[in-house]
Amino acid sequence: MTHSTPVISPISSPRTLLCPVAYSRFFTLAVAAASLLLAMSGANGQGQRKTATPAGEDDSAVLKEYRGVQLGMTADEVRKKLGDPKDKGDEQDFFIFDETETAQIVYDKTHKVVTISADFLTVGASVPTAKQVFGADIEAKADGSMYKMVRFTKAGYWLSYNRTSGASPLTTVTLQKIQ
Repeated sequence: MTHSTPVISPISSPRTLLCPVAYSRFFTLAVAAASLLLAMSGANGQGQRKTATPAGEDDSAVLKEYRGVQLGMTADEVRKKLGDPKDKGDEQDFFIFDETETAQIVYDKTHKVVTISADFLTVGASVPTAKQVFGADIEAKADGSMYKMVRFTKAGYWLSYNRTSGASPLTTVTLQKIQ
C-alpha cells in the first residue's frame, strides 16, 4: 500500500478565497479596524479631548445627513435614496458608489438608521473636509492625519471625522445615534 503526499497549491490572492459579499465585508472590517486603531493611537498622545459643545452654542453639527440619508430613517427609505446595497441585511447595508467611496448604514431592531459611516479613499472634490462636517477647520497632526469627535447630546448623536496620513489618505465620516 502506497501513501501519497498531499499537494498544497499556493494561493495567488486573498480574493480567491472569498466570495464578493465576504470580500466586501472583509474590506469593511479592515477599513473600520484601521480607522479605529488610528483614532485610538491619536488619542493616546493628546490627553483628554473635548467632546461636547460649549454652553450656549447650538448643539448640532453642520453635517446632519449623508447623500440624503439621516439617522432615524427606515431601511426602505435608505434604499430608495441610495439604491440597492452591495451587501444587504436586516442589521446593516453596505454600499459601494465607486472605487473611492463606500458607506455602511447600520439599523436597530426596528430597522431604523442608528449609524451612518462613509469612507472616502482619495483626496478630491467629493471628499468632505472637516470644515464641511463641523463648520470649522481642525488642526492636522504632524503626519497630516486628522481626528475629531463631537457629541451633540441635545440632538442625540455624535459625529466624527477621521483622516489618515499619507499620499492617499482614507477619510471616514461617521454619524451615530447616542443610545
